[in-house]
Amino acid sequence: MNTLQSSELVLNPDGSIYHLRLHPEQLADNILLVGDQSRVEVISKHFDNIEFKQQNREFVTHTGTYKGKRITAMSTGIGTDNLDIVMNEIDALVNIDLKKRVIKDEKKSLNLIRIGTSGTLVKEINVDSVVVSSHGLGFDGLMHFYSYAENDEERLLLDAINKQLQLPPQLNRPYLVSADEGLFNLLSKDYHTGITATACGFYAPQGRELRLSPAVKDLNERMMEFQKGNHKITNFEMETSALYGLSRLLGHKACTACAIIANRAIHEYSKDYKPVIENLVISVIDRLSTYE
Repeated sequence: MNTLQSSELVLNPDGSIYHLRLHPEQLADNILLVGDQSRVEVISKHFDNIEFKQQNREFVTHTGTYKGKRITAMSTGIGTDNLDIVMNEIDALVNIDLKKRVIKDEKKSLNLIRIGTSGTLVKEINVDSVVVSSHGLGFDGLMHFYSYAENDEERLLLDAINKQLQLPPQLNRPYLVSADEGLFNLLSKDYHTGITATACGFYAPQGRELRLSPAVKDLNERMMEFQKGNHKITNFEMETSALYGLSRLLGHKACTACAIIANRAIHEYSKDYKPVIENLVISVIDRLSTYE
């Protein structure tokens, strides 16, 4: 049995995992992920009780129970680089014996739901609505550093996307990952669904231009025109592709639900999206409380 070296599995002096500063017993099997630190309390204020709170850097964690279901709310910060840290450390907490520094024989599968904000590319999707991500379309390149490959269905869909987008070769090669079917079915009722594009930045990677011009000036228009069967690219954000890809490789289940705070097609921005987030949080934790 191979022992993981201290330079690879990095722990704090108290034995907690390095960035999250958590011990295994402080993490629930059902985890709600948000980007914004302040949004953790938006979730945990609905818990029947909170048994544990921790903060280190941008990573805030509250674990408690809601209607008898043990749930962890955790902030990840922005971007797939942060998701790489969070996902690997969450998995280490449940699937590695931190004291012995060995991978466990019996693996645990977690339920991971991202509650985020996003901009839609579809003019018919209103600001202050919700999109649940059927797929994560990664423009960030993260999964190319792992041994990841699309399944046959995803590969056909990605081929169609690449044919439509015609991206220049200097950009990251896109990858595609489906949501967990069970969680997607749980969350998607009464909401919009579609392919969520995950960008590696907020400005040029999402087609915005301030003082610097995007290399692909009509990227959003190319994405808006894509459709294959019932599949459309519905929205842009910065985390879902990493969440879906790493969850699949590590044996966890993942899905994303995003409040739409901007419509990029008609240049509209929400006047106040906090009530949408609040309602989405309540909807997600209610549904999760009944999920086995």
